[in-house]
Order: sequence, then C-alpha cells, then structure tokens
Amino acid sequence: MKLAWRMLMRDWRAGELRVLALALVIAVASVTSVGFFGDRIAQALVRDAHQLLGADAVLVADHAWRPELREEIARRGLAMAETANFISMTRHGEAAQLSGVKAVSAGYPLRGSLRIASGLNQPDRPATAAPERGTVWVDERLAQSLQLKVGDQAAVGDSLFTVGAILTLEPDRGASFFNFAPRLMMRMEDLQATGLVTTGSRISYSLLAAGEPEAVAQFESWARPHLARGERLESLDNARPEVRNTLERSRNFVGLTALLAVVLAAVAVSLSTRRFSLRHLDGYAVMRCFGASARQLLGLAVREFLMLGLLASVAGCAAGFLAQFAISALVADLIGSHLPPPSPLPAVQGFLIGLALLLGFALPPLLQLRRVPALRVLRRDTGLPHQTVLLAYGLGVLVIAALLVWQAGDLKLGLIVVGGFAGAFVLFAGLSWAALMLAGKAGRMGRAAGITWRYGLANLRRHVRSNTVQALALALGLTAVLLLGFTRNDLLDTWRGSVPPDAPNRFIINIQPEQRAPLAELFAAEGLPAPTQYPMVRGRLTKVNGVPVNVDDFRDNARRMVDREFNLSYMPAIPAGNHVVSGRWFSAGGPNAADPELSVEEGVATNLGWKLGDRLTWQVAGQDYTAPITSIRKLEWDSMRVNFFVIASPGVLDAAPTSYITAFHLPEARADVGNRIASRFPNLTVIDLSQIMKQAQGVVDQVVRAVQFVFLFALGAGVLVLYSALLSTRDERQQEAALMRALGASRGQVLASQRAEFMALGIIAGVLAAAGATAIGYAIATEVFHFPYRVNHWIWLAGPLAGLACVALNVRAGARVALDHPPMLVLREET
Repeated sequence: MKLAWRMLMRDWRAGELRVLALALVIAVASVTSVGFFGDRIAQALVRDAHQLLGADAVLVADHAWRPELREEIARRGLAMAETANFISMTRHGEAAQLSGVKAVSAGYPLRGSLRIASGLNQPDRPATAAPERGTVWVDERLAQSLQLKVGDQAAVGDSLFTVGAILTLEPDRGASFFNFAPRLMMRMEDLQATGLVTTGSRISYSLLAAGEPEAVAQFESWARPHLARGERLESLDNARPEVRNTLERSRNFVGLTALLAVVLAAVAVSLSTRRFSLRHLDGYAVMRCFGASARQLLGLAVREFLMLGLLASVAGCAAGFLAQFAISALVADLIGSHLPPPSPLPAVQGFLIGLALLLGFALPPLLQLRRVPALRVLRRDTGLPHQTVLLAYGLGVLVIAALLVWQAGDLKLGLIVVGGFAGAFVLFAGLSWAALMLAGKAGRMGRAAGITWRYGLANLRRHVRSNTVQALALALGLTAVLLLGFTRNDLLDTWRGSVPPDAPNRFIINIQPEQRAPLAELFAAEGLPAPTQYPMVRGRLTKVNGVPVNVDDFRDNARRMVDREFNLSYMPAIPAGNHVVSGRWFSAGGPNAADPELSVEEGVATNLGWKLGDRLTWQVAGQDYTAPITSIRKLEWDSMRVNFFVIASPGVLDAAPTSYITAFHLPEARADVGNRIASRFPNLTVIDLSQIMKQAQGVVDQVVRAVQFVFLFALGAGVLVLYSALLSTRDERQQEAALMRALGASRGQVLASQRAEFMALGIIAGVLAAAGATAIGYAIATEVFHFPYRVNHWIWLAGPLAGLACVALNVRAGARVALDHPPMLVLREET
C-alpha cells in the first residue's frame, strides 16, 4: 500500500492520472446530484402524504356520490368530509377571472389545516373551520386580479358572496386542470344556488375519510370492489399522482441526461488508462527484472487505482451534494415546499458507480500490464501483450449496461437506452473505420498531392485501429457539445414555433343550446368573428363489438381513458386541423348516408386497440348509442383548436343531452371582451388559455433549467473525451515525427503530414457527431415532445468545423512538443 501510494503521488504530479480522476469526479457528481435531488423529493412526498390528500383516504368521482358510501364511512366510525371541484368565472364589478371553485363541507380538511389572512400581505393563521355559508375565501392571485378585499362582494354563477378571508394555504391542492386557475373556496351547501351544476359540467366530487390506520385500511379494502365506473380510491400509495408523475418525469429526464455524462466519462477513463498502461510498460518491465511477479504487479496497479477511485468518488459525491442544492433551487416553484435533507443512500450509490466505472474500464488495460515480459528491457518492440478485445473489455460493457438500466429505473427503458448506445458505438466505429480506410487509400492514390499529404493520409490506413478509436471518441465528445449548443435550442424553438400566432387563446365551455344565438350576437356586437360552436356530449364507453368493457383489461393511460367519460361530438364535415389517415369520412349522400358512423383519433385508437369496423357502444344519460368506426384521424394538437377524440356522424347523438364548446383568438388589447361574456352569461366558463400556458411554461422552464444544469456535466465529460482522445496517440506521433526529422524531413513537412491526418480525423468525427446529435434530437422531438423536428442545417457545418478546431489545437500542441525535442533524444529513449 505504501508503494502504491508513492506511485500514485508520482503519477499525479506527472499528470498521468488527472484526466482519469476528473472523468470519475464528473460521472459520480452527475449521478449523485440527481440521486440526492430525487431522494429529497421522495422524502417530501412521504412526509406530506397525509396533507397532500387532506385525509387518510379519498374517493374521487366524476359524478355525485351514492349515499351508501357515506353511510359506510359513518358506520365504521371514520371522520368524513366532502369536496367538489370545478372551473368557473368569478366576477367583481366589471372584472371577471377564471377561477378554480372548490366547495367543501364542514370538517374539511381532515388532515393538515387551511391558513387564511385578513388581507393581502397580512400575517396568516390556521383556520378553525371551513368558510361560513354565504361567504367565500379567495387566494392571493384571485384577490389581486379582481382587486378584492375582505368584505367585498364576489359573484359566482347566479349567487353573490361576501369575501370572508384571503386563503394562503390549501394543503391538498393539486396541479390538475381544476387547480391551474386561482382558487375560490365556498361551502358545499351554497353550490346548488349558483346554478353552475348543469348538463356537461365538469365537476370532480371527493369523499374524504380519516381515522385509525386499521379502520382506514379496512374501509379501503371494502371500498375497492364497490367502486363503479368513474370512481377511484386515492390513498397514501398514490397520493397526488400528478405531482408525483411530474417530478418523477423530471427526475428521469435529468437522470437520463446524467447517463450521457457517465457514458462519456467511461470513454475518457478507458482512453486515459490505455495511455497510462502504454507509458508504464518500461517501469513494469524493470520491476519484472528485479523479481516482481505478475500477481504483485497487478496488485500494485489495482491498489493505486483503487486509492485514486476512492478519492475521486468522494470528491464526486461532495460535488453532487452541492450540485443538488442548485437543482432544487431551479425547480423551487415546482416543488412548492421545503425539502428535507437527503439521506446518505445516493452517496453510497454514486460511490459504487465510481468504483464500478473505474474497475470496469481501467481493469482490462491493467490486466495487460501484469503480463509485461522482462525481455522488454532489452527489446522495446515487444510492446503490450495481446488479448482478445471482447474478453478484455467485456466487463466494462457489462458494467456500463448495468449502470444504464439501474439509472433508468425501468427495465424496458434501460434496455432501449443500452441498445441505442451499443448501436451508436458499433455504427460510429464501423463508419469511422470505413472512412479512414477510404481516406488512406485515396492518399496513396493521390499522385498530384505533395508527399507529406500523401504520407499523412496513408497514416490513416496504417494506424486504422488507433485512429478508429480516436475518431469514435472525438465523435462522442463532439456529440455532447453539439447537443448542448444546437439541438437543445432547436427543440425549444420548434416547440415554441409550433403554435401559430393567431391560435385560439380563449375557450368557452358549458354553452347551452339556447345560448348559442345570443353568444354569436355578442361577438358580432363586439366586432369579432363569431367562432364555430361544436356540440359536446359526455359519454362513457361500455362495449366494444358487443363485449362489455372491463377496466382491469387496460393499463396506465389506457385504463384512465376508459375509466372516465369521453367528450363526444357530432358534425357533418371534418373539422379544420384534422385529416383522415385511414378509412373514409362520413358518407355525404347515397343509401348509406343515414347509417351511424364514428371517426376516432389515431392516438386513442392505438392506445385502446380500436380499428376500422369496430362497433363502439357509448352510454349517455342512461341511453346506449352504438356505431362502427369508419375513419381514423390525425389531429394538429398544436393548433389549439377544439379537438375531439371521437366524432359521430349527424343523427347518432342528436337526441343526447348536449352542451357546446368553442375556441377563439382574443387580442391582448381586447381582453375586456372576456369579462363582458362572463357577465352576460354567468354559467359559461371562459378559459384564458394564455394564463394557463404561462403557468405550464413556468413548470417546463424550471425543469429545462435543471436539465441544462445537469447537462453541464455531460459537456464537461465530452470535453474530457476530446482531450483524452487527442492525448492518447500523442506519444506515438511524437516518435513518428522524430523519425521523419531524423530521415531529413523539415519542420514544415512534419506539420503538413500531421495536419493532413488530423484534418481527416476531425472531419470524420465532426460529420458523425452532427449525425448523432441530429438523430438524438429527432428521437427526443418525436418520441418525447411529439412534434415534427426541424433539422438545423448549420449543425452539419458546425460539426466538421468543431472537429477541425479540436485537431488543430492538438496539431499545434503536439507538433510543438515533437519538434521542440531533439530527434536523437526521442529515438534514443525508444531504443
């Protein structure tokens, strides 16, 4: 151990291990920063689980609850409360604001507490009870937008309420559609008088229960088999899925970004260790002459690298611990609460990853070092013992594959990532080898070029193995740089540009049939074009081809879709932004014009396994409606128009209870029109989509900032790969330069030959990096964000130029080292 420590200090002072150590620090820091952040999120969810629910168990439905469930809660001696959530307009004077209305019963919340204040910017206090009848509590956003003060009158639907307090904290408030808008809280007993509960109203009803853990568990066991369609049970195991899913998705996205740093760090470790092994052949050969056994040499090298790995992993864990505070700050508004300190588990995981990465990619070259023959002292051409490449680096490949699957947290996703990286490695290596062979052959055949250029290009073919490794490493490093510099911005620009400037920014829902004409007249009086009003019928899927739908047959998103009511519509012509991709639109005439038909969106058809000809049965207000699928449509969701998953032909749903929905673009200067619509039609819900999108964009921006921060680790690892790749062959090229000088070549000829070789390497690596960054950007755009990817053609110029810039620096630095050393001295060192 003492000798290994002395050798470590010597190699560190000589600069042999600095790149390797820095690569380990970056890999461990990137993984542990994400791990620490995710651990804090998990602890916060466990800590706040009861408050996130407002109870111990919550039953949620899209319809009013049956009396038997209330009776069962009371029979088991559990505390009970009720809530109803929906979107509506709140008015004060001439101003109106979309608000999330929450009607609550006495005793709410059963866990946690509400906090209220007597005015804006006033100290708050715990509320002892829910709002009294005839009064409402409004949150700070709603009070500011409507200039409401305690004691003012606020209109909701057909009722007028007194503002009783400013609501500052609502423990169980989620991030659902009902909760994007500012909050207004009223008593459940006042809900009916508002007149807002009508046909087509989107209301979420909740039953809250709390009590002893055993009694709650027994009630949950009883309730699950008694739940009907559109009803679900939320408990501590699935509390606030929208927050959990958002944070988990952001954590997974950031975690996958950290994987790029791990992969690149593995490449840097492998390259650095390879150079370390080549430069230590002589020292190990001398030790063999003095009686050192192969086992002793291997033990010495392993001890030295283990000490290096321990120190680098500790430094990486410390850097990751500090970095996670930056990530938490970047997404502070998304989290919305104080996070507890992290546990030591992520540090243990990062520590193990660092050691596994080191041993997986540094051990193969070290295993070769132990077989250095003592004869190398006399014959320098014996070189490094040969071993099968697959056997030598098989451990490293297995380690990185296990790390990718572990970090992804999902076997399927992990295998996809592993397969993608493996395919990229093989493809890049194959293309690099082919390109180098062609360039070398072209150099040998190019008689018109100077001898130095022919010699430089011929070197590509002569050293095809080492040059392939170097081109592959350069391509991977440049891919990380191009992803950060080009593709990320391209994705954001494509997303921002996908919404047209005149896209609808206001939606009106809950329009009753008798209000259609007066609403169109109001638009005409305001000098605005009357938007198209689409019929909307709420129906539940009950049968497919005559077979009853069983919710348990579906999973994940498909299960949620069939477990709720669909918004159906009917119209004779295909709406704008839709086009048929399979089948035909409804018959316009002829003998089959009156036959019932359905058109479905291709995404929902894929998720639910629907195909042309399937007969779907929908239940609407107790009545069944059946029709076959005759067309599948593709929608332009980014158009922000009114879109429907399922559209029926005229005559199918005409007799069903119907409300109407419309969307229109309202210039910012005419924002007061929305207030006049709400005042004229109190039951209508005017949704200002621009405000909701700003809030959603704020969440996305915070996650993007966190991803960008972690991506800096990948950028650092990419730069290390570039440096390691250029450094890995410097000794060999220095020897070749000395030999050329000894044979009479001038400094200019040496530079020209190296310049030709490196320019070819740089161009090949740059083109591969541009292709890799474009492919990754395309995959992210189409598979993650689901929008068409617009290729940035400048990346195909930036990639080769970046490759040339990297090799230019290496030629300058390497040539200076080679040319500043006397050729005889360099050659004598190799004899």
